[in-house]
Amino acid sequence: MKLDAAQRRALLGHPAGWIACGLGSGLSPRAPGTAGSLAALLPWLVLRDLEWPAYVAVIAFAFALGVWVSNVAIARLRIDDPGVVVWDEFVGQWIALLPLVLAPRAWPWTLAGFALFRLFDIWKPWPVSWADRRIKGGFGVMLDDVVAGLYAAIVLACAMPLI
Repeated sequence: MKLDAAQRRALLGHPAGWIACGLGSGLSPRAPGTAGSLAALLPWLVLRDLEWPAYVAVIAFAFALGVWVSNVAIARLRIDDPGVVVWDEFVGQWIALLPLVLAPRAWPWTLAGFALFRLFDIWKPWPVSWADRRIKGGFGVMLDDVVAGLYAAIVLACAMPLI
C-alpha cells in the first residue's frame, strides 16, 4: 500500500507510527511484509543472545506494544490492517526463530526460519487465514503473524534434529 503525503504525515506524526511501520521498513514500495521480516533480523542479532525466558518476555512485550501501535496506525490511517504496519512481522519473525535461541545453529538456520515464516505468513493456512479474516483491530493485525510464527517455529524445531 502506498501512502499519500497526508497519510504519511498522519502515521509518522506519532511515535507509535514509526514503531508500527517497523522503523520505516513498512514504507517499502514493494513487499513491505518481507521488508519488515528482513528488518526484524537486525534486532534478532542482539536478541538471539538472550536466555530463552528473557527472549520470550521480549516477544510478549513486543506483542502488547504491537497491538497498541497497530491500533494507533489503524485510527490515524482509517484503514483496517494497513500494509505499512509491519511490527507484526517483527514479532512473528522472532517467534519463528525461537528454536535458534533454545539450540543455536549456524546462519543457514536463520535463513530457513525467515523463509518458513514468510511462507506461512503469505500462505495463511488455517487458523492463520481464519484469524486474518475474523479478528480485526490491533489484536487481529498481530495474531495472524503470531500463528504463522508458531507454525514456522514448529517446523524449524522439528527439522533441527534431523540435519
